[in-house]
Amino acid sequence: MLRASAPGAGASGVLNPPALGPAGQIQAGLVPALFVMLLSGAAGLGWQVVWTAQFGAGLGHEIVAVLAVLAAFFGGLALGAWGLGRTIAASRRPGRWYAACEAVLVLWGLALSFLMPVLVEAGARLIGAEPSIGWHWTVAFALPLVLLLPASAAMGATLPALESQLRASHSRLGALYAANTLGAVLGLLAVVFVALPLWGLQHTAWLCAAANAACALIAWGLWRDSTVMPAAPAAESSAGWRLPGLLLATGLLGIGYEVLAVRVLSQVTENTVYSYALLLALYLLGTAAGAALYQRYLPRLGDAEQLRDRLLRWLALAVLLSGAGLRWADVLCAWPAAWLGPGAASALAGEALAAAAAMLAPTVVMGALFTHLCLQAQHQGWPLGRALAVNTAGAALAPALIGVWLLPAVGAHAVIALLVLAYLLLQWPAGWRRPQAVALAVAAALLVLALPPLRFIEIPEGGRLRSYRDGVMAAVSVVEDEDGVSRLRINNRVQEGSSASGLVEWRLAQLPLLLHPAPRRALLLGLGTGFTAAAAAQQAELQVDAVELLPEVVAATALFAQAPQAPRAARPVHVAAADARRYVQASGPAYDVVVADLFHPARSGAGSLYTVEQFAAVRARLAPGGLFCQWLAIHQMDLQTLRSIVAAFQQVFPNAIAVLTSNSLDTPVLGLVALPGDGRIDVDALRTRLAGVRGTPALAKGLATARLEDDYAIAGSAIAGAAALRRFASDAPANTDDRPVVNHRAPWATYAPESRPRERLMALIDGLVPDAAELLRQPQGPDGLRLQAYWQVRRQYLQFGTTVRPDPDPAVMLGRVEATLLDLLRQSPEFRPACDPLIALGRALVATEPQRVRELRATLDQLQVRCLRPS
Repeated sequence: MLRASAPGAGASGVLNPPALGPAGQIQAGLVPALFVMLLSGAAGLGWQVVWTAQFGAGLGHEIVAVLAVLAAFFGGLALGAWGLGRTIAASRRPGRWYAACEAVLVLWGLALSFLMPVLVEAGARLIGAEPSIGWHWTVAFALPLVLLLPASAAMGATLPALESQLRASHSRLGALYAANTLGAVLGLLAVVFVALPLWGLQHTAWLCAAANAACALIAWGLWRDSTVMPAAPAAESSAGWRLPGLLLATGLLGIGYEVLAVRVLSQVTENTVYSYALLLALYLLGTAAGAALYQRYLPRLGDAEQLRDRLLRWLALAVLLSGAGLRWADVLCAWPAAWLGPGAASALAGEALAAAAAMLAPTVVMGALFTHLCLQAQHQGWPLGRALAVNTAGAALAPALIGVWLLPAVGAHAVIALLVLAYLLLQWPAGWRRPQAVALAVAAALLVLALPPLRFIEIPEGGRLRSYRDGVMAAVSVVEDEDGVSRLRINNRVQEGSSASGLVEWRLAQLPLLLHPAPRRALLLGLGTGFTAAAAAQQAELQVDAVELLPEVVAATALFAQAPQAPRAARPVHVAAADARRYVQASGPAYDVVVADLFHPARSGAGSLYTVEQFAAVRARLAPGGLFCQWLAIHQMDLQTLRSIVAAFQQVFPNAIAVLTSNSLDTPVLGLVALPGDGRIDVDALRTRLAGVRGTPALAKGLATARLEDDYAIAGSAIAGAAALRRFASDAPANTDDRPVVNHRAPWATYAPESRPRERLMALIDGLVPDAAELLRQPQGPDGLRLQAYWQVRRQYLQFGTTVRPDPDPAVMLGRVEATLLDLLRQSPEFRPACDPLIALGRALVATEPQRVRELRATLDQLQVRCLRPS
């Protein structure tokens, strides 16, 4: 396969007429070659998807690892095309070379499919938890390059080999390139939408190997005895390094535009695995169409030098128009839903429409230009392999130069202008005499000077933007509404917390810490607003470490620390800007408590944080008697996705229990907790732990904020024991690195939710019935009876909440809820959530209806409810 990631943007025109027979039919022999290229392209893109997923699970998703995999893949393609291209061009039997390359790919790909999980895990340990920059880059780049080199080099040599076998007409190059790239599109969509969800990485790798084996067998059967005259080495033209420079630059600029478009579109798409598949598929489809159109029409347009400059101007115009049109990407994304209604089909159609508007026009010209430049290189004495190698080397530089350096430094709109100017500068100087070139350059300058930065931020009426950081991997913003509540957003789509979400974020830290008898060191995976980490660090004797993938999120926490309701840490939190998966796989200190934050499961790559392998890595980092809590946002996933995560968790922690962090109906959060020992809660030990914590005023205040002042609030948060969880997840496939169920299932709940969060919560509550015998070490005593009543009342309370119609008048609201809530408190005086709304409504009415408030207070006193008693 020529370029499995994304064909570079270079191109060179065909200098001969199309390869047609007397009746205008494609010459015999080209048809099987086109089929082989189609199949090889599909397998090549499939391999890239598999390898990227495997390296992401081991090396992490930091920009270092992302660039390392891209560089290894593109570098291997370039080395294969360069190192083997001239040898193949001089061979009398290039068909055999092609079959051999495909055979190498089969053997090495199969070997990698078995060895990769072990090798990349070893690589993560070799890198370490917090490596130096030099060591991190060295290992992250060396490991993928070495592991992928035989396979990627073999891929890089396939197109030169097949072109040499059919070298009778140079014009076939465009058709071969188009077929290869179209195959990549089909392979990408088949792997992402079908193969991986159904069969997983290992079986998908075998499928790719089978496709490569078929290519090798077809090639061997067709061409093993076929000989061709080796290409006579042509004297290289006097153009010097101009043509290599064009190949290198167009590869760099083409992938650079892809990087830019993906980064901008990530602010309006859902950023699922399917989002990125559609973006890449449309990029590849455009280049395939461009190569095919070139094959059919463009060679007839005249002089090769003039055609090249014309293509460069067309490409500059396409980048200018499509890049400027990115400003309406959010509108395009929303169009299908407006016409067809909400649903998965309209959501994906919207993402595809926005991607098509950004990608198709430039990539069609890129495909044509790439074909033109390669053929021009051949006419100047260059073997095809060398031309491909130079173009691919440029493509390998693009993610680092444009994605890491240029985009964050100057912004997307300025990068678009620079790309336009760069394409124009690649013309012969005489091209600037044409008014079109000058007009395009002026338009590019106006794009920077007259238009605001190209970014999408939803600011509510009366609100303001407090912070915006356009990072390498994402855009991170902090937006404040008219009530002064600040919200943290990544790519304008994911809300990572707010300054008003104190209760839940405090509980995310305090609840697991209180369930451990005496924690001394805790690790938080995910930082968000920093509230949870700071709430944990209120315990002066506790060392808190936190891991956050995006440095921009780490920087944004300073704004949230200024909020009046923000927790005040007793000691500094140590924050590492690193991938959580790689961090826990590396060697490092043992932790008494590990708390994993709410990772949105639909976001591409997030599913790897919910796998059996990730949970096993966390277990390895736990100190003896350690506790692990994985928080899960029920409003972000369907129950089937949840079942797969529970199944994975219980494979590693079979005695795990489930807790509910709050009684919110619209944003319910479930916790999977691996307790020390037999997995049961010791209420007596919990009381002792609370007594010690309440001795510190700051901690006592934190517990009050989190509504965790008493043992019933903590033990009562449990909703299921180990046996109940096993029954809940019994029919679900466990989420693993090889079978990434969550990555491919969770997006559908985001595109088209089958139910509302409160409906999912109630289905969960009905399915997970807490049992004191499963959850408590002393189930037969009074605590067991009271907690059993507590859990039953919670279920009734949540059911009642789904039926209550809110009203702004506190008197009306009290009339609607008073009788039911008092009845629940009669059944369980410890159930504080039923008491709190009565107290709040009473305070609102104390001035207008004092007698009613006194009667309510007297009734609560008679019931001896827990919320009225001193802690």
